[in-house]
Amino acid sequence: MKALVYQGLNQIGIQDVPKPELPDDDSVLLKVHACAVCGSDIRIYHHGNPRVQAPQIIGHEVAGEVVAVGKNVTRFKVGDRLATGADVPCGECEWCRQGLGNNCTINYAIGYQFPGGFAEYMPLNARTVRFGAVHHIPDALSYDQAALAEPLGCVINGLEMCDIKLGDTVVVIGAGPAGCMTMKLARSFGALEVIAVQRSRARLQVAKDLGGADHVICTQDGDPVQAVLDATHGEGADVVLTANSSVQTHEMALHMVRHRGRINLFGGLPKTAPPIALESNIIHYKELFLTGSHGSVPRQHKLALDVLAAGVIDAQAYISHSYPLSRIEEAFAAAEDHAGMKVIVHPQEA
Repeated sequence: MKALVYQGLNQIGIQDVPKPELPDDDSVLLKVHACAVCGSDIRIYHHGNPRVQAPQIIGHEVAGEVVAVGKNVTRFKVGDRLATGADVPCGECEWCRQGLGNNCTINYAIGYQFPGGFAEYMPLNARTVRFGAVHHIPDALSYDQAALAEPLGCVINGLEMCDIKLGDTVVVIGAGPAGCMTMKLARSFGALEVIAVQRSRARLQVAKDLGGADHVICTQDGDPVQAVLDATHGEGADVVLTANSSVQTHEMALHMVRHRGRINLFGGLPKTAPPIALESNIIHYKELFLTGSHGSVPRQHKLALDVLAAGVIDAQAYISHSYPLSRIEEAFAAAEDHAGMKVIVHPQEA
């Protein structure tokens, strides 16, 4: 079969590899119909990841069709349409037993330790079938749309960490796909006012159209911290989420939030990023709540599929590009250059 294989830093390419077989009687084989490009895939490509040992098939925002099941598998059958989340709990450590598998001490993930979805077929091993975020796709969703449940599950995790209350003002720094989904879904959590902060003017228009932002602040026009303070009568926002990979925005979030406000460092940083200059006195005197969020748990992935199926988030509106697997480098370039929003790869297309 054809698959995208990560061979090392800045080395990816389509290769012919053996079609996977069921490794045991508790596994599932998926025919991949859609795999979306994530910022994490770009970071693996350029910066590597200690959990990804080359050669490895990457890609973790996956939707596909079951083509084989082990004899012990009862949850799924051939022909089922499934979507997967990235994180796979080990099922044994304290965090996994508490239902917090995204904090697992081993931190297994599809497209990291386990083969990913930029391939014609992807095996779901016994651990993934038993403990992972593997769910049936609602009839209302296409494969492309269902692939967005993985990033939306991460958005749900970030928003839950923020404890948004009815009437809150929420600032989202970053108007990419995850940022815009965060803006939109913050309404359902109770946000009364949503403010988008972004450098790209084109992305700010997207923040209005897709994210439904009430106010947009372009960082090229002046001090974004002062702009947030002006928009909130000098108080600052109740909640600030950093949906980007910029150290500077993580630092400025402390200055945008009001006293006793909540900050979620949603976007991960490349390992080459400089350390954050954390002004702890601001946290101390403003009595801030500073959190991070990483990935999601199976419950949140299932909820994301239901949210998409209900139309709370219009999945199709977030999909701007699609490519066959043979044009994967173009797909990565489109995602990396922020040419659009969500980029989908179709491994079954020539």
